[in-house]
Amino acid sequence: MSIISVDQLSKQFAYYNKEVGLKSSIRNLFKRETLYKDAVKQVSFVVEEGEMVGFLGPNGAGKTTTLKMLSGILYPTAGKVSVMGYTPWERKKEFKRQFAIVMGQKNQLWWDLPANESFHLNKTIYEVEDGVFRKTVEELSELLDVTKLMNVQVRRLSLGERMKLELIAALLHKPKVIFLDEPTIGLDIISQKKIRDFFKYYNQQHKLTVILTSHYMNDIQDLCKRTIIINDGKVAYDGDLARVNDLLNQKKIVKIKLSDVVEEGVLLRYGDMKQYELTEAVLEIDRDEVKAILKQMLDDLPIIDFTIEDLPIEDGIAILYRKGEQP
Repeated sequence: MSIISVDQLSKQFAYYNKEVGLKSSIRNLFKRETLYKDAVKQVSFVVEEGEMVGFLGPNGAGKTTTLKMLSGILYPTAGKVSVMGYTPWERKKEFKRQFAIVMGQKNQLWWDLPANESFHLNKTIYEVEDGVFRKTVEELSELLDVTKLMNVQVRRLSLGERMKLELIAALLHKPKVIFLDEPTIGLDIISQKKIRDFFKYYNQQHKLTVILTSHYMNDIQDLCKRTIIINDGKVAYDGDLARVNDLLNQKKIVKIKLSDVVEEGVLLRYGDMKQYELTEAVLEIDRDEVKAILKQMLDDLPIIDFTIEDLPIEDGIAILYRKGEQP
């Protein structure tokens, strides 16, 4: 059963062109050029109840704008959306009581107060019964291991600790749908894993529907079987995450440091040059050839250090978009 349905959703922003200088500022008071930016362009997809979907794309692709429209924060220019049978931007009370949104770069907890004070405020806003509130806070604080932090001022907590408490605040009213926009941004690897483990468990217990945006592929791989890739405001791919993983794993990024300057032309023999700075270089090499080429480079070049990394997700998205691939 579909719980989220998006049909030809679009959002256009108007802004003004302004040149530098006092004369331009005065001239703009009387006449200014209006420009338009299509942030989201006819996006369509469906999400089933209890599904966890990765929503990927490079910076500026339209991910956050889409989530804001799905949560009713922004009104679209065109298109239709149904979330649990509601039109989000109508902002009906019953709709707002059944969803939550967590943005990694935005805080909902009061900075100078302990988290439990903000929790009680949310309890009142969402009209959560006393017994349900106490049980939910106890359960979530134990799962996230933050019981001892409830009475500490939020500004005195680490980023990882704050994010765990932000998640509790978002789940106090037991929403059916949650939108997670970069929930692990800036967190260390251990904190990221703890939050992923929490959502795995919570999804299994409560069939929570999740749309997750993240630049960390581990977040997407651990939680989502399906991914929607958006680029330049349009859906470039909607399907099995394994297909995207295969594409990203076709290439490897090799970063090398040299003790002496090696000409760029010499390095081009080993792979596609992504970056070159005299004694440092970044090469893109086919996955199957990495071992042999790296051995040859170590024999031929004055390499003092090297690293092998996966292809950045932005590059994989660009390839998908250029090919116009669909599931």
